[in-house]
Amino acid sequence: MTASVALSDADHKGGLRAAGRLSCIIGTLLVALMLHGAWRALGRRSPWPPRFLRRVAIILGADIRVTGTPLRRDAMIAANHLSWMDILLLAGTSGTRFVAKAEVAALPLIGWLAGLNRTVFVARGDRLGVGDQVATIRAALTERQTLAIFPEGTTGDDLHLLPFKPALFAALVPPIPGIRVQPVRIDYGAAAADLAWLGDDAGDAHARRVLRRPGRFVVTLHYLEPFDPADCPDRKAIAAEARARIAAS
Repeated sequence: MTASVALSDADHKGGLRAAGRLSCIIGTLLVALMLHGAWRALGRRSPWPPRFLRRVAIILGADIRVTGTPLRRDAMIAANHLSWMDILLLAGTSGTRFVAKAEVAALPLIGWLAGLNRTVFVARGDRLGVGDQVATIRAALTERQTLAIFPEGTTGDDLHLLPFKPALFAALVPPIPGIRVQPVRIDYGAAAADLAWLGDDAGDAHARRVLRRPGRFVVTLHYLEPFDPADCPDRKAIAAEARARIAAS
């Protein structure tokens, strides 16, 4: 009976915690949208989408630590992938935009927010359209803003680094003058098991779990030494070099 009461109490507190965090996120979004609109009205590139994403990560309990120097232009970021929170953290610490599958653009609210952060949408499942995907990413890189990819192609458990798929690195062959690759290791520490988004975890269920999670956690983003993709003979070598640097970290 006591255990049942304790579980019910924990569930009630989790619900209150989730509601409070959602309220904070909505309030932050409204303020960020007003500021974003003001910047756009002045004809300036808005810094508010990545600032909003960083704030959401903090609301969800993240104490963010950064090692190394994030490149804020002329780079492709290649990071390990554990959770959708990776997007909040990378954007919030480097101002990067992302490559995402086209289906994300159609998601209510999420697709719209991704568009505000200038996400590059590609048809990831279209094998016949790989050339178009590469051309789209290459064109985005020439705009000089940092662009992030998750070359594992899926989320992992933070215990093992999955093989890096080389397809998206084809955008760097032949090399684009001035564009470097910066590997990034995202480390959630002891909170990794709670925050990992694995294949059997539905998106909405995972979001609820993160919203209800008690306490705070430290997450460290290790921005590693960038390298010139021109030093690699092909896309597979670029992928292997980025993965090796993350594994070594």
